[in-house]
Amino acid sequence: MTTTTRVLSLLTLLPIAMAQADDGGISFWLPGQFGALAAAPVAPGWSLPLVYYHVSASDNKNAVVPRGGRTVVGLDAKADLLFASPTYTFETPVLGGAQAAISAVAAVGRSEASIDATITGPRGRSFSGSTNDSLKGGSDLYLLGTLKWNHGVHNFMAYSMGNIPIGAYDPNRLVNIGLGHAALDAGGGYTYFDKTYEFSAVAGMTYNWENTDTHYKNGIDAHIDLSASRFLTSQTLVGLVGYYFEQVTGDSGSGAVLGDFKSRVAGIGPQVGHFFKVGDEQWYANIKGYYEFDAKNRPDGWNLWATLVIPLEGKK
Repeated sequence: MTTTTRVLSLLTLLPIAMAQADDGGISFWLPGQFGALAAAPVAPGWSLPLVYYHVSASDNKNAVVPRGGRTVVGLDAKADLLFASPTYTFETPVLGGAQAAISAVAAVGRSEASIDATITGPRGRSFSGSTNDSLKGGSDLYLLGTLKWNHGVHNFMAYSMGNIPIGAYDPNRLVNIGLGHAALDAGGGYTYFDKTYEFSAVAGMTYNWENTDTHYKNGIDAHIDLSASRFLTSQTLVGLVGYYFEQVTGDSGSGAVLGDFKSRVAGIGPQVGHFFKVGDEQWYANIKGYYEFDAKNRPDGWNLWATLVIPLEGKK
């Protein structure tokens, strides 16, 4: 395998499924999870992407939002999560030459939040005054499948991703790491790559099942992740990343006391990536960050991703 092909195959392992707790304004889909060269085929075999994710977000001090089964005011939240995504890419093409891959994703981490006031709680209980909560634990199990087609500099992808809700979740807590309900996301993407420049766009939609503990059902979400970068050398790239997320149908269920509560948010920021040798293997590290804006009915702030991609097949 040439150096250029190896660069391509490792870099495209970065799209990884991630999610957070879901209630009015915090979505199953984590914007920004698809990155550079998202739709380009990769080297077959096993790989292990690891991602450290930090998020800091807050609401307007007067904003009223549903959170963890409560209706809260003045939310300020932070989280640090470490995701592992063992991935297997099949060597035999399917469906007209498509390359298939499957990933299982899970995380451990810590989440914390504070609020100025709680108006109503789960099961009709009332709260008041400032409070905070923190939690260490594991996430749900997320399953991702992709199909990718290559036609010269043009690359296309279809994907689907869902969760098994087994993570740390308690409807009576202010913060959770598990989702508390099932969800399914599907979509497609495109990557242009001529070995110097790349542009990637991945769009999808999310369907959420009802959280039976809080009787809250998020509406259908639409989202797009974007990347544009340039390879300064065959080992180093720099560029920009961005995303846009918008809820297209309203929340529902008896727990949706604020009505449809449609949310949206946009983000943009820089990225840099670098390839380096560990023994005979070529590893890849990437750092990207997003500053959020144009938020509605959703906490906004900034988030940072630090990614390490480990090939497990040895030198090819």
